[in-house]
Amino acid sequence: MFRASKAARMPCVELHSTAALMGASVEEFNAAKEKLGALKKDPGNEVKLKIYALFKQATQGPCNTPKPSMLDFVNKAKWDAWKSLGSTSQEEARQQYVDLISSLVGAEAPAVAAQPTGSTKGFQTLLMNTEDNITTIRLNRPEKKNAITVEMYNELIEALDHAGKDDSVITVITGSGDYYCSGNDLNNFRKIPEGGVEKMAKDSGELLKRYVKAYIDFPKPLIGVINGPAVGVSVTLLGLFDVVYATERVTFHTPFSQLGQSPEGCSSYLFPKIMGAAKASEMLLFNKKLTAAQACEVGLVTEVFPESSFQAEVWTRLRAYAKLPRNSLALSKQLIRGVEKEKLHAINDAEVERLMERWLSDECMQAIVSFFQAKSKL
Repeated sequence: MFRASKAARMPCVELHSTAALMGASVEEFNAAKEKLGALKKDPGNEVKLKIYALFKQATQGPCNTPKPSMLDFVNKAKWDAWKSLGSTSQEEARQQYVDLISSLVGAEAPAVAAQPTGSTKGFQTLLMNTEDNITTIRLNRPEKKNAITVEMYNELIEALDHAGKDDSVITVITGSGDYYCSGNDLNNFRKIPEGGVEKMAKDSGELLKRYVKAYIDFPKPLIGVINGPAVGVSVTLLGLFDVVYATERVTFHTPFSQLGQSPEGCSSYLFPKIMGAAKASEMLLFNKKLTAAQACEVGLVTEVFPESSFQAEVWTRLRAYAKLPRNSLALSKQLIRGVEKEKLHAINDAEVERLMERWLSDECMQAIVSFFQAKSKL
């Protein structure tokens, strides 16, 4: 197993807030102000209030102005936001301001990164870029909740191969839009090849086996940044990540039995080892959906962050990780993974064999048909 078992973990901190050890410089603060003016998208009122409050705290210190009238809604909201920072030092506020602006700029970066630069490759269903020693692979079908098509499977295998060989220190996988990933695009089952459903099951099984293998063999630290709900294979693979960070609004769902299918991604072995047999059975057998806090409590997720500061806090941490010696991290990971690598490949093979059987079963076929019938009525 790639992460500590339940018995060895420290108690889970469900919502974490990072205070900067050192404040950003005045130059970085001024640069962040300029970046704010260049944002193309409105970040929303809640974030704008946070920006205002951090700016005031960074430049003037804790709020000591009279409280506006209850009827002065705008200034009252600003005052409340500033006041909520309490005794946060100007240096800490300056750092948080810089981190927040950086996260907003970073969220817009994929639109630019879609055009390949340097060693980064362009994809149809993904956005991939390398910056500050971090290679980011972003699932990019937001209109379909990042559901995984055959094309996306192949592109993810290629992207992981590329990331494993580039000069970055860590690799991050996240999603575009409101979802991390809604699992398999069930339209995959509608594309029956000339060889019939048996050929479809065989081809799909080989593709899934190669896909999971890419995670088992990935040579660098692999970090999941779970920005929204996760379903199916996007959940079962989390046991193969080294670290998983999630925002508080995330849910994790593996509805395999509802679809007449069975687990994959080595979850049949890793989930019981991570969270215990009973909790794993609730998820993998009985379709229990976990909140982010519950997933953290059982060890599937490393840490949960508030939605309002998720991007800023996570990327601050990732940039710190990316400054660590690359070879040391990779070699250490290989020691951890090497203990069970052969076993994981065998489990992957067994899970895929069982899934191929399930895909050809009447239960699975009826469940898929029922899904599309229900969808057509919406």
